[in-house]
Amino acid sequence: MKLSTKGRYGVAAMYDLALHYGQGAISLKSVAQRQGISEHYLEQLMGTLRKAGFVKSVRGAQGGYSLTKEPAQISVGDIIRIMEGPIAPVDCLLADDGSRTFCSRVNICVTRGVWAKVRDSITSVLDSITLADLCNEEKGQGDE
Repeated sequence: MKLSTKGRYGVAAMYDLALHYGQGAISLKSVAQRQGISEHYLEQLMGTLRKAGFVKSVRGAQGGYSLTKEPAQISVGDIIRIMEGPIAPVDCLLADDGSRTFCSRVNICVTRGVWAKVRDSITSVLDSITLADLCNEEKGQGDE
């Protein structure tokens, strides 16, 4: 499974907002500069995150974006699923809900269980890391 820039930059932008949590709205320009992301692209990402209810926007001269939840309540997995969609290394795992079938062998595939374990492992790791964890890691690196 390869993450697109959408997922990676979405996590980076949310991390930046988490670092400044409680300081009011953070301008996209400042996030873009700190994270090395195009401001225009960041606007698109924030639109997706806003629609999902993870950020709110404030208009005006002191405007920008802020998290709608505490950093400890948002996992990297939450962000990846919002930005990328379901976490699945192969399409046949998306057929689990019964509404979609990507392969006629889905019920007899020998390797499908392997890919399900890969998906579950990736999901477990991504869901175990919160934005607060990332912020704490950053603070710990600065102390060395």
